[in-house]
Amino acid sequence: MLYDLVACPHRVSMDLFGDSKERDQPSPFVQLLWERGTAHEDEVVSKISDAFVDLSGFHGAEKEEQTIAAMNNEEALIYGGRVSYGDLLGEPDLLRRDGSGYIAGDIKSGAGEEGAGDESEGKPKKHYAVQLALYTDVLERLGRSSGRRAFILDVHSKEVLYDFTASATAGKPQPLWDYYEECLRQARAIIAEAEKTLPAYASGLCKNCVWYTACIKTLEATNDLTLIPELGRSKRDAMVDSIHSIHELAEADATTFIRGQKTIFAGVGPSTLLKFQSRARLLSDGAGKPYLRQPFEFPSFERELFFDIEVDPMRDICYLHGFVERLAGDSGSEQFVSFFADDATPEAEEAAFAKAVRYMEASQPCAVYYYSKYERTIYRKLQKKYSHVCSEAELEAIFDPARAVDLYFDVVLKCTEWPTRDFSIKTLAKYLGFDWHDTHPSGAASIEWFDRWVKQRAPSIRQQILVYNEDDCRATRVLLDAIKRLPVLPAERFEPDVTA
Repeated sequence: MLYDLVACPHRVSMDLFGDSKERDQPSPFVQLLWERGTAHEDEVVSKISDAFVDLSGFHGAEKEEQTIAAMNNEEALIYGGRVSYGDLLGEPDLLRRDGSGYIAGDIKSGAGEEGAGDESEGKPKKHYAVQLALYTDVLERLGRSSGRRAFILDVHSKEVLYDFTASATAGKPQPLWDYYEECLRQARAIIAEAEKTLPAYASGLCKNCVWYTACIKTLEATNDLTLIPELGRSKRDAMVDSIHSIHELAEADATTFIRGQKTIFAGVGPSTLLKFQSRARLLSDGAGKPYLRQPFEFPSFERELFFDIEVDPMRDICYLHGFVERLAGDSGSEQFVSFFADDATPEAEEAAFAKAVRYMEASQPCAVYYYSKYERTIYRKLQKKYSHVCSEAELEAIFDPARAVDLYFDVVLKCTEWPTRDFSIKTLAKYLGFDWHDTHPSGAASIEWFDRWVKQRAPSIRQQILVYNEDDCRATRVLLDAIKRLPVLPAERFEPDVTA
């Protein structure tokens, strides 16, 4: 429950009180996550060299009794246990004896931390942290804890420590234990129906949830503020007592909410409020059209490459590099070029990466277009992994801003406005009339297809992956061409009265 609450408090409410008939079927990708998680856990456990007590075959109260007995016997390592105290219940994958007590650990098929980038280290994942904190809390209440810390064994079998005693720092404004206690308070309030939650739209997060259809129906019916791009749950919750809908925001006198250089809404400054109001007006206007807030100068080359990759994060492999190549702006000249890792092995990944790099180098001079920082981030990771394929300097030359453009961060976010609920490539290209061959196209679906390809080797599955990737590349081209035709209509701006 706490794990789900971190992502969406309303998911907890719907699981408790929603009409089960309104639940969507779990997507094939979500089912794959379950299967892969279980398979990964089995693999990790099979490689544990130290002796351990295996309680995975027990269930319910019997599992809990066996866990307590194993701790009473001071077993060094317990797998598949169960602990509880009051309304707290957890099933840690591992309980490891440490001094006179135990610390809990979970086996995860993902990375143990998040947010690691080109210039920053990772930090604990909050949805992992609340699970581990609950186990630690129970152990503490039972008098079995060796301290407020726990660990994750991640996809690389790396042990990542979660320290709940760490104080707040500039990079970690709230100690993890305080965050856990706040989540616990909220969960109890939701269970008791003392706290009501509202659905909120989050483009990437919502689409694999079983309550997606039900929540979208409610959000559309209420004209919810989170259907404005970048206006998420926390900003909506700060505004909703004064502004109830997109239509109300569009019609409001925004100056009544502004106090000097701030607004009455926590976390929403005057310029941000004006930006959201412009978007609300665009969404409320049935004839609203996209526009440029400011012009963008695109690189001018005869050859253009529209670039998209596919990555399986659970196997930690980039399995496809796709390009649509166009000459002289003539869409009739387009051709799709792809480099596919036919096997889920480092050798196959390296070979596909090397061919893609050689292709981009051979295509120079050219403009390269991609959507979001993901491609560049993954290529930097691949360069470090296979440094003999290309040097760091050679890779950075490929992504030189003079010829490589991130259409999402460099153009869409900074320069454009659209009458859509988000700025994903799927949403914008579909708005422009582009259709994917697949009924429900997504990167998650491609990962599930790749899993089936690895297992079944059916050519039709491989082709399905390639067609999806080609569609993504062509969608990027469609978006570029549309942006170049947009009129420049500067959005409303607010300059705060510093004397107020």
